[in-house]
Amino acid sequence: MDTVSVNKFRDNLKAFVEQAVSTHTPIKVTRRAGEAFVVMSADDWEREQETLYVLQNSSLMKQIADSTTTHTQRAGYAPTSEQMDEITRI
Repeated sequence: MDTVSVNKFRDNLKAFVEQAVSTHTPIKVTRRAGEAFVVMSADDWEREQETLYVLQNSSLMKQIADSTTTHTQRAGYAPTSEQMDEITRI
C-alpha cells in the first residue's frame, strides 16, 4: 500500500483516485496530526466487506471446509457426462 501525505493527496487528487481504481491498490493518506485514512475503489471495498462477512460466518466457513474436504477426497458430487456436456455448452 502506497502512503502519501494529505497535502500531496489533495494536490494530486484525480491521479491518486485513478490509481486506486485502476490498480485496485489502496492508498494510505497520512495527516500531520498522526491520523490516517485509506482511499480505495468502491468495488474493492465491497469485495473486502463480503470477505469479512464470510470469514465471520461460522456456518459458511464450515460449508467451505466440508466442501474442501470432499473435493480433496474426490468424495463429492460427480456430474454425469450428459450433465457435463450441458454445462460446457453454455
